[in-house]
Amino acid sequence: MEDTANIPVNISANAPSKPVETAHNEPGDRELVGRCQRGDLAAYEILVRRYQPRVYTLAYGMLRNETDATDMAQEAFVRAWQGIRKFKNNSSFYTWIYRITTNLCIDFVRRRERRPTTTFEETVDPETNADVAEPPSTNPSPTDEVLRTELRQQIDAALLELSPEHRAVVQLREYEGLEYAEIAKVVGCSIGTVMSRLHYARKHLQRILGKVI
Repeated sequence: MEDTANIPVNISANAPSKPVETAHNEPGDRELVGRCQRGDLAAYEILVRRYQPRVYTLAYGMLRNETDATDMAQEAFVRAWQGIRKFKNNSSFYTWIYRITTNLCIDFVRRRERRPTTTFEETVDPETNADVAEPPSTNPSPTDEVLRTELRQQIDAALLELSPEHRAVVQLREYEGLEYAEIAKVVGCSIGTVMSRLHYARKHLQRILGKVI
């Protein structure tokens, strides 16, 4: 592989918040990954451009800090390039890059954060606990700009009280819109564990935010 200094990664906090649409004349992810595995940096540049908004948004959702999110997103793409030859096409590239990003952010939170985080018991069975399959969303929609800013700050503070593992599933489900099976692949656990983490994280957020939403 090329020296990491040549990897075409330039993540910015001002990057668009939505995924960049694939141009009609651009190849699909599978073809691009194959080219990357043969050392094609131009192909990797396309993948970076295609997924950097998602990766940055995920990192910011986990860390709630633009500088840290930018650093983690850049590191995720560097790690992905370094390991691209080991990538197997039995999963999607975006699931893989999400997993790298999530793991980096969890490790970062564990190393750097001093505040205590809330942990929960994980015992949900997806077959027998239908009541937690789709708990009410905690996403607010206030119309007043000032109130929305204040609420955003409240939500940020509440999310930072969660353990990084619980924060990850909330971000992947509520903000990235991944299905339970996709989240399980990203974070490397069972679907039941994903459901359990979401259930207890939402209960925690609702308890904290109940007075302001």
